[in-house]
Amino acid sequence: MKISFFSSACVAFGLATLVGCAQSPIPVAGNFDLTEQKKVRSAGHWQVVSQSAARETLKMLDEAGVASNARLSVAPPEHATSFEKTFHEMLITELVRSGRRVTTSAQNVLQVSYKVQLVEHKSERPHFVPGLFTMLTSGVGVMYGLRNQHIDAQAVGALALAGVADYAASVNSGGPTHTELVLTTSATTPDQILTRKTDVYYIEDADNTLFKTAPEYKTMKVVAQ
Repeated sequence: MKISFFSSACVAFGLATLVGCAQSPIPVAGNFDLTEQKKVRSAGHWQVVSQSAARETLKMLDEAGVASNARLSVAPPEHATSFEKTFHEMLITELVRSGRRVTTSAQNVLQVSYKVQLVEHKSERPHFVPGLFTMLTSGVGVMYGLRNQHIDAQAVGALALAGVADYAASVNSGGPTHTELVLTTSATTPDQILTRKTDVYYIEDADNTLFKTAPEYKTMKVVAQ
C-alpha cells in the first residue's frame, strides 16, 4: 500500500511539474467553441438564404427608424454569377412579399445590395460529429438489452436504433467542404450604410462554378502579314 501511494504521489508531482514548467516559443493551437454552419446545396437553399437576408435587413431598417413605406431598390452586381442572378430575383420576391415598396428606379430610394465572396481552402477539412459514437453505442446497447424481451419491446428498440441511424446518416451526408460562401447584404443611402449583414455558408466543392464569374473572352483580330 505504501509503495502504491508513493508511486501515485510521484506521478502527480511529475505531472504538476510538467504543467507548471510548460513553455512554448509560439502560441499552441486551440479549437474554437463548437459552432454550426449551414451548407447550401440546392436552389431551395438559395431561397432560404434570400429569406434570411430580406428578413434581417428589414428588421435592421425598422430598428434604424426607417419608415416601413420607404422605397427600396435592389441593385444587381456587375458580371453576375448564376447564384447572384437567382439570388437577385429571390431577394426582390421576398421584399415584395413582406409588403415593402420595391421600385426599379435608383433615384431617391434606399439601395439594397449584396456582395458574394468565395473562399477556397487548401487544408484538410476534419469532419467531427459530436456524440455520434455515443449514440451508436447506445443504440446497439438498446438492441442487445432487448434481445430477450417481448416482440413489442424489440420493435420499440429497433425504432430507436433506426432513429439513431437516420441521424447519423443525415449528419454524415457531406460534412465540411473546402469551399465557403461569404454573403454580405447591405441597405444604403448615397452617404450612409444603414444596415449590413454578413453570413457564411458551406457549399459543395463541385458546385463552386455556380458562384464564380465566367471568364471574359476577348476577340482578337488577325491581320494578314
